[in-house]
Amino acid sequence: MTTYRYTVAELRGQLRQLLLSGAAIALGVAFLIASVSGSGALVDSYSQTAAAEVGPGDIQVTGKAAAGGLDAAAAEQVRQTPGVAAVAPRLTGKGGVLAADGRPLDRGAAVSAVAEDPALRWQLLKDGRWPTGPGEVLLDTGTAHRLDAAVGADVHLTRADGTAATARLVGTLDERGAPSLAGVPIIGVPAGAVAGYATGVTTDRLDVRVVPGASRAGTVEALRAALGAGAQVHTREASVTEATRQSSTLYGVVLIAALSFVLIALAVARMVVGNTFTVVLAQRTRQLALLRCVGADRQQLRRLIRRQGLLLGVGASTAGVLLGVALGALGTAVVGGLDLGPVHLSLMPSPLTCLPAGLFGVLLTLLAVRGPAKAAAAVPPIAALGGTPAPAGGAARVRAAVWTTVLLVAGTALLVAGAVAPPPLSLLAVTVGAIANFFGVLRLSHRVLPAVVAVLGRPARRLGGTAGRLATQQLRLNPGRTGATGSALLLGVTVMVGAVTALDITSQSLVPVMSARQPGVFSAAATGAALPTGVLGALGAEHGLTVTPVRSATVDLDGRPTVVAAVDPTRLNSSTDDVDRARALTGGAALSGLGETGVRRVGGVELRLQPGRSSLPFTLQSGATLLVTPATLDRLAPGASVTTAWISPAAGDDRPTARRALDRALADHPQVTVADTAAQADTLRSLLDRLKTVSMALLSFSVAIAGLGVAATLMLSISERSREIGMLRAIGMSREQLRRMLTLEALLLSLAGALVGTALGAAYGWAAARSITSTVGTVGTPPVLPVLAALALTVLVGLAAAVLPARRVGRMSAVAAMRAS
Repeated sequence: MTTYRYTVAELRGQLRQLLLSGAAIALGVAFLIASVSGSGALVDSYSQTAAAEVGPGDIQVTGKAAAGGLDAAAAEQVRQTPGVAAVAPRLTGKGGVLAADGRPLDRGAAVSAVAEDPALRWQLLKDGRWPTGPGEVLLDTGTAHRLDAAVGADVHLTRADGTAATARLVGTLDERGAPSLAGVPIIGVPAGAVAGYATGVTTDRLDVRVVPGASRAGTVEALRAALGAGAQVHTREASVTEATRQSSTLYGVVLIAALSFVLIALAVARMVVGNTFTVVLAQRTRQLALLRCVGADRQQLRRLIRRQGLLLGVGASTAGVLLGVALGALGTAVVGGLDLGPVHLSLMPSPLTCLPAGLFGVLLTLLAVRGPAKAAAAVPPIAALGGTPAPAGGAARVRAAVWTTVLLVAGTALLVAGAVAPPPLSLLAVTVGAIANFFGVLRLSHRVLPAVVAVLGRPARRLGGTAGRLATQQLRLNPGRTGATGSALLLGVTVMVGAVTALDITSQSLVPVMSARQPGVFSAAATGAALPTGVLGALGAEHGLTVTPVRSATVDLDGRPTVVAAVDPTRLNSSTDDVDRARALTGGAALSGLGETGVRRVGGVELRLQPGRSSLPFTLQSGATLLVTPATLDRLAPGASVTTAWISPAAGDDRPTARRALDRALADHPQVTVADTAAQADTLRSLLDRLKTVSMALLSFSVAIAGLGVAATLMLSISERSREIGMLRAIGMSREQLRRMLTLEALLLSLAGALVGTALGAAYGWAAARSITSTVGTVGTPPVLPVLAALALTVLVGLAAAVLPARRVGRMSAVAAMRAS
């Protein structure tokens, strides 16, 4: 009991010194809880959205995947089954929304039936009311906004026969309730009016309401017996489970991505705690040696220090758990005031999240204290008498040097190998090499960072005068402390710059290639029909355009309808995927986008199927699975019409000029829609930009924790240098100069870690991007703005880290400082 009382008393006496280290652990634990809760909430949002599309029906009937939908007889069989109160076929088809000038929006719209029974309506109504007649429709909110159409206004649609129709907009749909229809305009009409507005109408699902009091399980079995093997029957609960089943995989991916950032932050926190304990125990060398003199052995000293670390870890982790719960409550309150459609989120962490996170914080603290405890227990008793401890053994220094060399050499070799090797092992080699190389550099931080500080200190000495010279000298004369403190910042900045560099260079390399590999810059098509007469002539009359027509037809292949396309491959972009195989096609040969092989007969024509490396037929013509020569298509389907035209700027013209020429050519053909094939590349660029922003935001948390380490070290150094500070005050140095000295120390230390981390991160990021983009060619350099943002963040961290130490040194009087021991 006496030992524990002594441990608590010692920790209480050092609480102010260890407070910032405890804050680092608390922030790390709170970050861990927030990341796990946020990841779960993100995945839960996908699950709830998927469940919303299942609908409120008690039972759902779907067709087999290969069948392509349900027929009309299935709905009648379901309606006649005992236990069924109502049935609503979920009809869908392709339609069109017209803008004010008569041109279609996008390539087409999805027409969806609104069930007559209110209990079976699965769509999410945003504003207005449900349609009741053939002249009333719903549009999704995004399309209504594009048309600038309010509820009650007239909107223009295309009929199934291709003519234009006017309907009354009676309400809007929240597209977030229909994720499967994302990206296209949605038209909601009564079930009886679907055939008038849509082509290719199919029954995707039957929503069934069970008679009150009837057994759902019994009704399901009755429906299965009535429909046979051609349909699948599930209760709503089973349908929701199936719809959300893939969320478990998504949760794993999101959680791993979030935990990777958390582990980096916690690694920085561990370095902060370990460094703080090292400095604190170094200041207690005489006290520890006296304990050895009065009979305490090394094991007892280790237990004493570890118990102090345990108490610090428990207190800091408890504070971190409370902070994480508070952040969850605040986040829940914020998202509760947002309009998230069918999603209702809670960011409150569960006990199963808080308890492991708190335990992890405690274990992390104990691990951080282990090294300093071992070093402190080795203090010889002679140190208490003012003697000089024996220097570290030469064998230990040799082992450390060998281990550092192995890490540096092996890491560099793996980085080089990964940068030149083909995927997929190249990225693994770069990752392992970067980790090994970084730890090698980290072991040399006590040499690297003071050297960088010496270079940065030259302008500081000129501009800061005496304060600048003293700040530079202090960091150089204590290389161990400088290296240990700056290593936390070094880790945070290296990972931040590395992640941003890899994503930016990958974007610069892949996006242009993806755009260049399309058959053309623009594609023109008419919804569900051939291109109207005169379109090709109008396009050809524009001298700034190069037009490549694509003909297609539907043929019977092995008993299934198959779309076959034909094009002159010499007119395609030479970078298009599989263009070499398309140009090598001969009469009677077909390039399969599904990878099929063998010989097939279509009518009286024999087709030799050849597998392609990519989906070129799909790319050329929507729905196409086979690509043949124009002569072969003439034999398969004489008179096949042109259904798509690929357009590219003529030599010497740019993209905006070509788009204006395209608009002029199609001014008299509003039924033709134009797609910009760069949209896919823009989507990839947007995704990588978002990842880059998220990475910087999350990794900046690690830099902030490292700033706590800088502040903790400066605070401890003030106690250690109290006599020096008192003497400086006695010989005339002002409080402002002392504060400036502490601020410059923090800035120099932060900038040194940031510059070395930026150099390492840029190298690691380029190697990672090179391993990903080696097959398409790596272009680009590390991004300037994000790197400058990282440096600016580091400067702010340095300034913030100096606030508390500067205030403390400013309050110290010369007499009190000279009296300090």
